[in-house]
Amino acid sequence: MSTQQKTILLVEDEDDIAALIAFSLEQEHYQTLRAASGEEGMALARLNKPALIVLDLMLPGMDGLEVCKRLRNDPSTALIPVLMLTAKSEETDIVVGLELGADDYVVKPFSPKVLLAKIKVLLRRKDNPKPYADPVTTFKDLTIHPGRREVVVGSNSIALTRSEFGILHLLATKPGWVFTRGHILDVTRGEDVQITERAVDVQVVSLRKKLGPAGALIETVRGVGYRLKE
Repeated sequence: MSTQQKTILLVEDEDDIAALIAFSLEQEHYQTLRAASGEEGMALARLNKPALIVLDLMLPGMDGLEVCKRLRNDPSTALIPVLMLTAKSEETDIVVGLELGADDYVVKPFSPKVLLAKIKVLLRRKDNPKPYADPVTTFKDLTIHPGRREVVVGSNSIALTRSEFGILHLLATKPGWVFTRGHILDVTRGEDVQITERAVDVQVVSLRKKLGPAGALIETVRGVGYRLKE
């Protein structure tokens, strides 16, 4: 698919910033849709199924974090890449957004060239997803289907974000093996995504909660990282 065929949804309430981003995208031959609120952004995402969404966190009404959460919980929009755009530099806001399923972020003020580069990376990943060639893994009460990105605990299918699934799948490849936070980041997100190792801790907490009693299988190795108990 060429860039001329790709539509980017921009959810941003500041007109000057939205205009700058839209101009930069159109110079690269992307089509753009603009929304000035979270509610409008959700409606346009469901209706148009854009190739990617640039999502500001600070929005009137429904904020960007809630929009991201709803996008990921809606089957019709769950696989659309989301690039967060925020004036907040606090680590917590970035981590929460990534944990909710955002794929990357840019902090204001930003370089349009950097924004475009990140968009191109996310679109390449979407067009050329890394296949999981590994077989189905069964470990105690856990069954992991890499090809379907599905995790079953007992007889219950568990909904995980992309990062949560990546962490669990990595740990399950070598039960008992300790993986550092840095290694987990490199494998599950890639070295080109600049986030801190704190993100891994937040995602593991969420993962354990979703897995219920089976979450106790994920063991913290103090000062090092995580492993799946043998």
